[in-house]
Amino acid sequence: MVSVSEAASIILSHPFIPRKEKVSIMLSVGRVLAESINADRDFPPFDRVTMDGIALLSKKFRDGIRSFEIKGILAAGKPRIALADPSGCIEVMTGAVLPEGTDTVVRYEDIEITNGRASIKIEQISPGDNVHFQGTDAGKNKTLLTPGIRISPAEVALIASVGKSAVEVFAFPKTAIISTGDELVSIDQIPLPHQIRQSNAYALQAALLELRCEANLFSVTDQKESLEKDLSAIFPHHELIILSGGVSKGKFDYIPQVLESLGVKKLFHQVTQKPGKPFWFGSSDHQTVFALPGNPVSTYLCFYRFVKPWLTKSFGSDEPFPSAVLAHDFSFKPSLTYFLQVKIREENGRRMAYPDPGGGSGDFANLKEVDGFLELPAEKTDFKKGEVFSFVPFR
Repeated sequence: MVSVSEAASIILSHPFIPRKEKVSIMLSVGRVLAESINADRDFPPFDRVTMDGIALLSKKFRDGIRSFEIKGILAAGKPRIALADPSGCIEVMTGAVLPEGTDTVVRYEDIEITNGRASIKIEQISPGDNVHFQGTDAGKNKTLLTPGIRISPAEVALIASVGKSAVEVFAFPKTAIISTGDELVSIDQIPLPHQIRQSNAYALQAALLELRCEANLFSVTDQKESLEKDLSAIFPHHELIILSGGVSKGKFDYIPQVLESLGVKKLFHQVTQKPGKPFWFGSSDHQTVFALPGNPVSTYLCFYRFVKPWLTKSFGSDEPFPSAVLAHDFSFKPSLTYFLQVKIREENGRRMAYPDPGGGSGDFANLKEVDGFLELPAEKTDFKKGEVFSFVPFR
């Protein structure tokens, strides 16, 4: 048996080595970048006007001129023009190139135009007002994005701006989610009194889809010979195996011994935590195997506390858990790390965690009421309002 921190350390020390694949930038959101993105030109590529108004030479304003003859107009997307008469001005639109011979832009709101002349109504202007100068964001060839970044719409904009319609991302492992248990029936069946519909597999599949990882679903029985046959057929086609059920101390919990018979080396079995104590983890030359307890809350907790961090770490993306403040006193007597279900509220700039423990590891209906798990350490039994703990979110 290992502690939670020991389990996490062992898991993270056995990362998946991902392949790279190229995808359209519109399919890259949520994926992890696998290449460096460099600026192919200065950002911005020219002195860019940031407000509609007039461009002029600020020295003339300091010399006392307040009324400027309009010498032309320049829209965004048009070639740069020059102001030949420094006592004049040029009307410019947002996104246009700052005209040659000018160094500032005065907004339309701050001028009055009459008979082709612009009169300035404000008392002070400075060089560079309302101008985004060339190269101030990034110079040509500067690295804008590095591998390991999770791509959001903001990164898509940068990738598009350097002329890339496709980008390299890390490929997810070929994943199998395997439900075990003779009591399970498919979701479209009407269960008999002694049966239940599968749900853990769909929760795991949905959690992986949030990361953009697709998984194949399988269901196997609790019979040892059938298990060996079915897993032998599934394993060669998958790199990540997530099982649910069959890892505890019951007489039909054959998963650990079947996995080892298939060449999967056990790295630990059982973690000093609640829920999820029977958790089993191992690896072979070609597979990483997470065998999670079958109780729904245990399965759910183990995915977000261990499997998801393993995936993100394997892609070079380090996403530490946030912290939250316990909103009410809470006690838990056993010497185990307890993952307390909590509802989160933001109060006065603090993430407050309100306990809602539910009815135990089988009460997955309670998960709809909460936002994640507060990780309460094993060395304590009484936890006081105001104490700060690690928070494992799933919303």
